[in-house]
Amino acid sequence: MARVRRTPENAWARLVAAVCTGLLCAALTGCGNDGSATADASTASASTLASDPPTSAPASPPEPTPSVSEVPTPTPTDEPATTGSPDEPVPADASDASSLWGKRFSGSAKISVDIYDYCTTDGSRRRAGSQTYSMNSTLDLSRPRTGGDETESNPFSMLFAAGDPSQAGAVSFWSSAVSTTSSQDLAGNPRDPHLLLTYWDIDWSDGELDARLTDPHTQQAVALNLLNWSSPVVACRSDLGQLPGGYPHALASGTTFAGRLDGSSASLTAEGSSIDGQVAFRFEFDGTAS
Repeated sequence: MARVRRTPENAWARLVAAVCTGLLCAALTGCGNDGSATADASTASASTLASDPPTSAPASPPEPTPSVSEVPTPTPTDEPATTGSPDEPVPADASDASSLWGKRFSGSAKISVDIYDYCTTDGSRRRAGSQTYSMNSTLDLSRPRTGGDETESNPFSMLFAAGDPSQAGAVSFWSSAVSTTSSQDLAGNPRDPHLLLTYWDIDWSDGELDARLTDPHTQQAVALNLLNWSSPVVACRSDLGQLPGGYPHALASGTTFAGRLDGSSASLTAEGSSIDGQVAFRFEFDGTAS
């Protein structure tokens, strides 16, 4: 009978220890190189996540903003555009005379003046002398003036000037003005400081002007239609000389200004007298538009 040789227990213990040691070394060898294998695996995993498309559907991109050229243009209506306030008053004959608004006519006026006084024994008016002279002159036409809630009823506003206002013999015509000098008239009655004052009644048609001074507004102390004429130092004593310069004589109602007036030239005649009766005048004005 064969005998089985038994390995001692301490030999088995050494064998088990050697096997475990070998397995441990193999494990350490697979995880060695300072953990570079693990790091490479982690890096590869992260790279793969970064490059792979997301599994969920991407969000819809925002709607593009239209450019200026893509903005739709409003469709025009058939209604005409409003060119002015519906409450704005329309001056008379504006459809024709508006072509003259802003025109200036420059030329000269040949003026004849008759001088009168009351130096007779009975105090009656008499002609004391006359004089003729010529002055550079201008005629300005503009849109009818507006003051407060009123508008000049003439087809245009007129300003005529012969000579310098302070010069003896100078003449001025104003068709209208807006009073801003005083809130009272000569009698002390209150008035609108922005009151529109209309002096002339003007008619213009087919290139013909017919204008008449209807209100000198001396009651409002705003007389602007004037003839500047020198006066004697002492009434009825011409031998004592004349006052230097001139004295403004307000023109009386009934003074006229008429003739040919169009967009290129003016040929007009004026005739009238002063309210005090001391001067009467007539002049012819020829001017061209500038």
